[in-house]
Amino acid sequence: MYAVIRAGGKQYRVAPGDVIRIEKTQAEKSGPLEFTDVLAVSAEAGQIARPQGEGARVLGDIVEQGRADKILVFHYKRKKQYKKLAGHRQPFTAVRITEIAFDGHKFTAPELPAKKEKKEKKARPAHAEPQAHKAEHKAEHKAEHKGHEKKAAAHKGEHKAEPKPAKHSAKKSDSKHKKK
Repeated sequence: MYAVIRAGGKQYRVAPGDVIRIEKTQAEKSGPLEFTDVLAVSAEAGQIARPQGEGARVLGDIVEQGRADKILVFHYKRKKQYKKLAGHRQPFTAVRITEIAFDGHKFTAPELPAKKEKKEKKARPAHAEPQAHKAEHKAEHKAEHKGHEKKAAAHKGEHKAEPKPAKHSAKKSDSKHKKK
């Protein structure tokens, strides 16, 4: 069972239980919404009927209202140093189709399962053992870190201990003067 409806200048194929995003409506944030502009209805597979007059209607519940993801609009003209960037977020209303009524027949969506209430977590009593464990862990970490520092210092000491090659200070001009 499905119907084709018109909403916000667009056409949607809907079935009971579907959630569709339509153009934003002026309805409240939650509550029922009725679509009377039904273009076609299919009660059985392979049969499509066009409703006459006000014989068909589609009912839905508003799930949420919001704005879609941002779309970047970029205008560009080459060789003219013209660039323009704008963003746009289209507002929408999400509707869950609950019922399609046509020619005396009603097709309803199955009820949503009730939301489970979150249980509050009980605070565990603070024991001395976990804190002692944390202190132990910190001490081990510090000792490990000090070991790394000692190794790094030893490597630095080894590197500095190597003598640098001596530069010859004798100049070529000195050797010429000695010959005289």
